[in-house]
Amino acid sequence: MPESRSTPVDDLHLDWDPASGRAGLAEALRHAIRSGRLPRGTALPSTRSLAADLGIARGSVTKVYTDLADEGYVRTRQGAPTVVTAEAAQDVPLKPHQPPQTERPLWTLVPGLPDLSAFPRSPWLSATRKVLNRAPASAFNLPDVLGVPALREALAHHLRRSRGVVADPGRIVVCAGYAHGLSLLSAALRARGLTRLAFENPSLWVHRDIATASGLTVTGVDVDGDGVRVADLTEPAVVVTPAHQYPTGVTLAPHRRTELARAARQGLLVIEDDYDGEFRFDRAPVGAVQALAPECVVYAGSVSKTLAPGLRLGWLVLPRFLVPLLHSVLEATRGVVGVLDQLVFAELLNSGAYARHVRRSRATYRRRRDRIVAALPEGFAPRGISAGLHVLIPLPDGGPKEADVINAARRHSLQLATLGPHWITSGERRYDGVVVGYAAPSDHAFEPAIAALVCALTDASAHTSDKIRP
Repeated sequence: MPESRSTPVDDLHLDWDPASGRAGLAEALRHAIRSGRLPRGTALPSTRSLAADLGIARGSVTKVYTDLADEGYVRTRQGAPTVVTAEAAQDVPLKPHQPPQTERPLWTLVPGLPDLSAFPRSPWLSATRKVLNRAPASAFNLPDVLGVPALREALAHHLRRSRGVVADPGRIVVCAGYAHGLSLLSAALRARGLTRLAFENPSLWVHRDIATASGLTVTGVDVDGDGVRVADLTEPAVVVTPAHQYPTGVTLAPHRRTELARAARQGLLVIEDDYDGEFRFDRAPVGAVQALAPECVVYAGSVSKTLAPGLRLGWLVLPRFLVPLLHSVLEATRGVVGVLDQLVFAELLNSGAYARHVRRSRATYRRRRDRIVAALPEGFAPRGISAGLHVLIPLPDGGPKEADVINAARRHSLQLATLGPHWITSGERRYDGVVVGYAAPSDHAFEPAIAALVCALTDASAHTSDKIRP
């Protein structure tokens, strides 16, 4: 490599401690060269000049230059400047750990997500402008840990009107989504001395993990065509999804609702996750169970399915005896939901923009569910009511297993979820199935996703037939 033109250095700063002597000076020069502060071709100060600057004997500097020349860092010649000849050390950056690359599916029908492309940007922007124009400066201070009063008042009115919930601002807690609300409740149950919590079997394993992480022992109570089997409950508290059970899609039958409310009044603490409560397609939504026993049932909701999960915005409507306990738990997590988002959502509720958005979404998701049900291949029939953002497709006896369907979906670049992980225990009621979420694709991707689903189910069935054919 050709040597670059010598560049004289008039003033040279070195990280050198005089106490380290000649060896320290040599190391300081090596470091300056390796780091690139003295690049190749740089002319170092003369021995006389550097000795004067450092206040040491000229012979010491001469010896250091000679040692560096022997090591290949510099070149010395009689009557010529001492020139750096070594290259700066090229540090090889450490590459961050990257998981194995897998091909990303083109289409997704995973449950639990709304159509994010349908987020009401214009109403949200309009509400934000109104809040910023009207809200006093004091509104942006740290709020009550239970939530901004304006939102709790708006939620009380909205939930009374739309879901029949017995609600007033004093018993409402704003939280960062349903998962956060469940975590708060789990901590509150532990504080009251409860150690066990029942979940529907099957149910979403993520929520069970939240309870387990809080120190609670999770047990299961089976679900049949009428919803959770209330008579089988033995724990002091239970989490239920009565409006549209996740993942089976059934709704809690009237006699089971009566049983559950009676059990609550007799000491059972019920946590009602109003999953998909806003999205009933074949009739008016059934009201919340909480209205039957408001001092014994916790009602929980969020905007994760109606707006977007990334907003991290939900609420709990509590029995009055739980309000002080939740207040204490929240003191340790003050400010989990941004004040501005709370005020903007309150404006959406009060203006009617949120209700209009939910109505539009309900019509869209109803059409999508109908389209999927109509497209299913022969032998595959949906289970559950016409509601929500997902449909359960049990796999027929003697047909493909969940792994067969997932493998077939992968071949058609489709992301799917299966029923298997939702089961708490194995037993005679357990069966295979596919949980299809039809809300997640944007409009342009919905039909291709359905086509991929039909192909995956058809292919999985064909592969199964090939296996069992003599």
